[in-house]
Amino acid sequence: MTDNLKIRPAMPEDVETIIGLIDDAREWLRGKDTDQWAKPWPTEDKRNARITRGVNRGSTWMVEENGDLAATITYRDRGNPKLWTVDELAEPAVYVSRLIVGRSQAGRGLGAALIDWAGLRGKQEWGAGSVRVDVWTTNLALHEYYKRQGFEHLRTLQFEDPWEYPSAALFQKPIAGIDASSAGRFHE
Repeated sequence: MTDNLKIRPAMPEDVETIIGLIDDAREWLRGKDTDQWAKPWPTEDKRNARITRGVNRGSTWMVEENGDLAATITYRDRGNPKLWTVDELAEPAVYVSRLIVGRSQAGRGLGAALIDWAGLRGKQEWGAGSVRVDVWTTNLALHEYYKRQGFEHLRTLQFEDPWEYPSAALFQKPIAGIDASSAGRFHE
C-alpha cells in the first residue's frame, strides 16, 4: 500500500480538531481498563491551554491523507522536570506527547511511524540520542505498545494523588532503534 501522508505544523484552527481526536480516543478507551482521558487533566481549560501552547510553539504536527485528518503528534526538546532526572534532562532527547491516531486509521502503523519521524527530526535539529515519552500510568496496554515499538520502561513514578500527574510511566527508545523507512512515510 502506498501512503499519501502529508505532515504539516498544526495551526491555531487545529486545536478543536486535536480536542476532537482526544474525545474520540476517550470514548474508545472507555471500558478498556484505564482511566486515560476519562476527564481532562488537570482541568479542561488547562488541557486546552497545553494543546494551544504546543500549537503556538510549532511543536504539534498534523498528519493528513488525501486532505482527511489521520493523526497528530507533539514533540519537543525538553521534558518535564517533575518526571525526568537532572541527568536525563541534560541529555539531548525528543519528548513526545499527544500522539493520537484517528480511530479510522488505527492498525496502519501510523503511531510507530510518527515516533520514528519525530525521533529523526530531533536528531537532526538538536542532536537527540533518544525518544522519551511519559505514558498514562493506568493504561497498561499502551505500556505494552511502547515496548513493542522498542521502548524500554525506565520507571513509573508514584504520586500521593495519582491525578497530580497521571501520565507517569516513563519510556525511552534510542534513536539508533528508529526505522528510517517508517519515518519516511510522511511528506511535508
